[in-house]
Amino acid sequence: MNNVASFSEKRREKQLTYERKLLRNLSIDELRKSVLRHMKTVGVGIFGEDGLEEACFDIAIEAYLNGGEYSRFILYGETLAMIKERCYEDRSHFINTLYNFWLYWDYGQKLIEEKPTYEACEIFVNHWWSRGFKEGEQRYKLRLH
Repeated sequence: MNNVASFSEKRREKQLTYERKLLRNLSIDELRKSVLRHMKTVGVGIFGEDGLEEACFDIAIEAYLNGGEYSRFILYGETLAMIKERCYEDRSHFINTLYNFWLYWDYGQKLIEEKPTYEACEIFVNHWWSRGFKEGEQRYKLRLH
C-alpha cells in the first residue's frame, strides 16, 4: 500500500530544500562583520554581549531567507517596490523584533537611544532582506531553485 503525502508536507520539504541551498552562500564571518558595522553605534556599553550578537544573527538569517522567498515574484513581472510592499509586514516584524530585543537588553540602563536604535535595526534588516532577495533572484533567473 502506498503512503499518501499531503500537499503541505511536500511544500514544506521544498521550502526547506530551497532555504538550505540559499544559506550555502551565507557565512558567519559576513554576519559578524555586518552586525559590527550596522549595530556598533547603538549599544556602546552593552555591545559585547553574546546574546545580542546571536539575536542579530537570527534576525539577519530570517530576513535573508524572507528576501530569498519573495524573490520568486520577480518572475511574475512584479517590480521591487511591489514586492517590498507585499512583504512589508514581515520586514516590519523583523525590525520590531530586533528593536525590542535591543531595548530588552538595555532595560533600566538607558545606554541606548530609541530613534537611532530603531533606524539601525531598520537598515540592518533591509540590508539582509535585500541580500537574500538578490541571491534568490539570481537563483531563479539561473533556474537553480
